[in-house]
Amino acid sequence: MSYSFEPIGVMHSCFAEKFAIPRQPQLAPAARGTLELFAPYDKPEAVAGLEGVSHLWLLFVFHAAASGEQHVRVRPPRLGGNKRIGVFASRSTHRPNPIGQSVVRLEGIKPGRLLVSGIDLLDGTPILDIKPYVPYADALGDARNSLAESAPAQLLVEWFAPALLQAREQAQRLQQPVQELIEQCLAQDPKPAYQRPDADREYGVRFWDINVRWHYPQADRIRVLAVEPVA
Repeated sequence: MSYSFEPIGVMHSCFAEKFAIPRQPQLAPAARGTLELFAPYDKPEAVAGLEGVSHLWLLFVFHAAASGEQHVRVRPPRLGGNKRIGVFASRSTHRPNPIGQSVVRLEGIKPGRLLVSGIDLLDGTPILDIKPYVPYADALGDARNSLAESAPAQLLVEWFAPALLQAREQAQRLQQPVQELIEQCLAQDPKPAYQRPDADREYGVRFWDINVRWHYPQADRIRVLAVEPVA
């Protein structure tokens, strides 16, 4: 059997690149996006009732990740990036079918759009379906996962003084929480888990239309070096 699906919308996200996207939703509350709904789901009746909902499940397509039977075993960053486990024991973006799910906070409802935060979706992600989060059914007190029993440890994020001024300028221009987003995403240590970078190596990523550069002065911390508009 085979199935064919059409997206019901698309995510306009603060994440212009895959690198530095949090590996789980809700790890960066400052990560914001707008879910644009396609016809006929852009009509008010399609979202009627969502005003009483705080969080949503989004089912989406990993449109920028490889998928298929070659990914029966994967190497999760949580296990150091070298240990392989079965794909169904992980939340790897490399799936048999490129389908993902994330729980996000619903911040507002506009005509044909949903404003969301705490996202971990790349800009342009096709959305397949939207379901309301149901606390009594979706939050299970006795659930366990021995491979990820708690949130990963975070790195300390420091700022080069001029970079902090740049972040505040860009936040004012974009009317977005730029400083908070950078700190929340970089604290998750976005580099590959197996890398041990020296202090001279710089990393970079694009959020919205700004480039962020940083390095690792020590193993347990990051220093943001620059926050500049894309040329």
